[in-house]
Amino acid sequence: MAEISIDPTLGPVLARTGDERAVLESFLDFHRAVLLRKVRGLADADATRRLVPSATTLAGLVRHLTMVERNWFPCLLAPGPDDVYLTTEEEALASFALTGEDTVERLAADYERACARSREVAARFPLDHVVPHPQLGEVSLRWILVHMIEETARHVGHADIFRELTDGSTGAL
Repeated sequence: MAEISIDPTLGPVLARTGDERAVLESFLDFHRAVLLRKVRGLADADATRRLVPSATTLAGLVRHLTMVERNWFPCLLAPGPDDVYLTTEEEALASFALTGEDTVERLAADYERACARSREVAARFPLDHVVPHPQLGEVSLRWILVHMIEETARHVGHADIFRELTDGSTGAL
């Protein structure tokens, strides 16, 4: 039997009577999917165009949120030998910077892989699982999920504005 794929933008609607984990994960996946919808279909030049005084761009938002996914899930919950949790403001700002190899498709694929890895790591732990955090002391997986919903949604709001300024497209779908 083929696996049924559900549009992630429907997740929060489908999880409306689900348990806490289903609700949290569906809202995070919703915002992840909207970010990809905001950047897909744009030419690289449009996604990297600076539209505000800061260096923030649509492509930069995707690159930053890829780092955020890696930072909060694998680096905190299941760090490998080369994983280093980024803690400084300079490191966060640097994650928006693009290289000559950053294309819309490459950035989107990297983000999708980071999100898949985040889901895989988070699935191994209960919501009450607590890990040390270099700045906050300890955080639970529940807290990480709520923080990631907030972080992703905030940047998706930025992406919505950038996309509207680029070609007039608006909305989650």
